[in-house]
Formats: sequence, C-alpha cells, structure tokens
Amino acid sequence: MEDIYLDEREEFRDSLATVDDRGGRIWIYPKKPSGKYYNYRVWASYLLLVVLFGLPWLKFDGDPLFLFNVVERKFILFGQIFTPQDMHLAALAMITMMLFIVLFTVVFGRLFCGWVCPQTIFMVMVFRRIEYWIEGDASQQKKLNIAPWSGKKFFKKISKHVIFFSISVLIANTFLSYIIGVDKVIEIVTEPVTMHLGGFFAMLVFSGLFYGVFAFFREQVCTVVCPYGRLQGVLLVKESIVVIYDWIRGEPRGRIKKKDPEANKHLGDCVDCGLCVRVCPTGIDIRNGTQLECVNCTACMDACDDIMRKVGKDEGLIRYDSHENIEKGKLKIFTPRVWAYTGILMVLIIFQGFLFTTRTEVETTLLRTPGMLFQEVDENYISNLYNYQLVNKTSDPITNIEFRMQTEGGRIKMVGDAVLDVDKLNSIKGSLFVEMEKSALKGRKNRLIIEVYSNDKKIDALKTNFLGPIQ
Repeated sequence: MEDIYLDEREEFRDSLATVDDRGGRIWIYPKKPSGKYYNYRVWASYLLLVVLFGLPWLKFDGDPLFLFNVVERKFILFGQIFTPQDMHLAALAMITMMLFIVLFTVVFGRLFCGWVCPQTIFMVMVFRRIEYWIEGDASQQKKLNIAPWSGKKFFKKISKHVIFFSISVLIANTFLSYIIGVDKVIEIVTEPVTMHLGGFFAMLVFSGLFYGVFAFFREQVCTVVCPYGRLQGVLLVKESIVVIYDWIRGEPRGRIKKKDPEANKHLGDCVDCGLCVRVCPTGIDIRNGTQLECVNCTACMDACDDIMRKVGKDEGLIRYDSHENIEKGKLKIFTPRVWAYTGILMVLIIFQGFLFTTRTEVETTLLRTPGMLFQEVDENYISNLYNYQLVNKTSDPITNIEFRMQTEGGRIKMVGDAVLDVDKLNSIKGSLFVEMEKSALKGRKNRLIIEVYSNDKKIDALKTNFLGPIQ
C-alpha cells in the first residue's frame, strides 16, 4: 500500500508547489487556520514576540543584556561582554549550535520552523492575520485581487500595505537595536536625519527588506532562501518526529457516499476534502509525504481533526509522528545516530561551559619585540624589550595598572607611564623592559612569570620567554 501510495504522487518532488510549469510564481491563498494547535502556536508566538521586542530594552550595569554589534566588534550575551579576543568562544558556540540544530532536526524534524522561526511567526501570526482582518479569508482575497479597481479595493490595499510597512519599520528598528543598541536607535529616530545619515539609510534598507519579504516574497523564503529546509533530506530519518499523514489509515481515500454505505467500507479515513491543502501556507499536499516546503506549522493537523470530528472518525489522521511508527507501529526516537550526536553535543557544551567560566575579564599579551636581541644594562643585568597589549572586557574602567615580576632576579622598567589606566571596553598598548640578573639566567631561553595588578589586586598573570646569552 505504501509503495502504491507514493508512486502515484511522486511528481510532487519534481517542482515546487508555488511554481508553475513555466517557472512563474503561484500565489498562495491559505485558508485561515483554526484549532487546538493553532491556538497553542498563537500563545507561543505572543510570548516570543514579547521576548523579541523586549530584550533590547533590558540592561545590566548600564549595558544592553544582548548586543551583537558587528561593526564595532562588541558583543554582549546575558550581560557578559565579549571582544574580538573571545572569537574562539564564538566559533565554538557556533559549532555547538549547528550540532544542536542537527540533533534537534534528527529527532523532531522542523518543529523549530513551525513554532519558533521569526519568519513563520511574523508571516502567519502577524502579517497574514492583518490580511485576513482587512481582506477576508482566502476566497475573499482571491475575489478582491481579480476584481476591477474601485474605491473599496483601493482603500483595503493601501490600508494593508501601510500597516505592513509600519510593522516592517518597527521590526527594522528592533533588529538595529540588537546591533547598535536601543539608545542609539532612539537617537536616530528622534534627532534630525542629517545627524545620522548612515543609521537612517540602514533603517530604510532593513524596513524595505522586511516589507518586501512579508508583503511579497513570503513563503518563498522557506523554500528558496532558507537552507534549513534543503537540509531535511540529509538530516531527517524515518524515526524523526514530523507532521505526517497516516497513509495506512487514510488510504484509499474517497468521499463518503451516504446513499451507498457498502462502498464506504472499502475507503480509508481520508474523505479527500482537500482542506489540508487549502490551509497550507506553502501550498503543499501533506498526503504526499514529508516535503521540502513543509514547515510543520500544524495547520493541516487542525483542519483534518476538524473534519474527522464532523464525520465521526478518530482525530490524528495527520499528526506528529514518525514514518517508522506509522509503517511498523514502532516509535523509536533514540537511535544510535541520536545517541552519537547527543554525546558529542554534551562534550561540546561542557567544554564551552569550562571556557566561559575560566574566561578572564582582562586579557593581556606580552611578547618580545621582534628583531631585538638582549642588551647588557651593566655587569649584573641583561634586558629584553617587550610589547604589551591589555584589553579591558568589562563595562568599568581599570585603573592603577602595574606589571610586577614574580620570577626571582628580575625587575621591570616601563617605557612611559609606570602606572596605567584603561577605559571600559578599551585597550592600551605599550612597551617595557625586563631586566634579569645574569646569575638568575639558566641559558639562552628562560621562562618568566609576570603578574598584572590593578589597585594592588592581581587581575592577570603572564608567561613569557627571556632571551639570554649562550652559556
């Protein structure tokens, strides 16, 4: 039954549901969804929207709780400031996140796309709901679009796009708040445009981009731009939990014939109403199986459950399940593949946590000046010249900084100021001489330990090499 069911409909894999035979765009008019899962998604979306728009306003010690300023290379995560010197942490975090996405997709399919992805939340829960409110349900939208222009049509179209663009401006401002900070965005909005031409231009570009995506490009983002959907073919397995049609229970499909009850006995539970197709925001038929375009939004589940209740059959013909469970009645989530991914992920998380906990708020580098040999200060001392850089990763200035020699037989002479200060999120560079007693040297290469103090409190410790004469 499964082979026949799939073979009859394999043509869906040759083209996108939103593209016709000539390569033109097929505009999708999804029917307004409703039902249990849709209500859950509404509340989940409200929560995520509050988080998205609220986070830029939260501050910790005067700095944003989250900031991803790529231009100035300043990043803040949960109040912790990260500088370019912490790029190894960012790289490891990206690897961990990618592996988490792989593991999550292997187990739960595209659950993220349907419930958490900002593209889905804004498109389905914000822009389409406004469209339903102004233009009506799918059939009314179709009639409005093919109708000749009139005052009513003009008013509805203009009203919709004005609201769309206004929301896009709000999204753009929020997006910029994560990059440059909400205070800077407020300055751009409230002060004359001539004072912030670059910021104003960026705001217009982002606003136009979001408006174009949600007003026109829409579901094409998920099928054409986003790589996550295309990764399904690699990541999904038969044990993955996805939105799936129970073909064993549903086939052969057919409409119920009230006048011929005997004919109904040979039919499956699917009454072939097509409602699961009409509510799909990407225009697919979930009965064809797992597809590239499916974002697991559960709209087809709600629609099918509603029909099943009306015809007196059990809900769940379309449900969250795995191909393996439907085919063999065996639900197995934790496969060897999942355990392997989980093990690697746990190792990465533990290692990442260790690096975060051992991360210093001050990072100092001390290197011998290239091309310089040792110099004899007098008959007792030999000196090496070093270059130093001290990076302050905190949001407070660090004052009264001193370099102190811990290795016996040595002393430090600063080039310039003996006591240093460095502003918050800033760095200083300079040079210093390390002078060592000849009697303390043990050969050509000698290991030194130098400590860094601020107001008599040790903030860092350095290890470096001292070049001496051949003995």
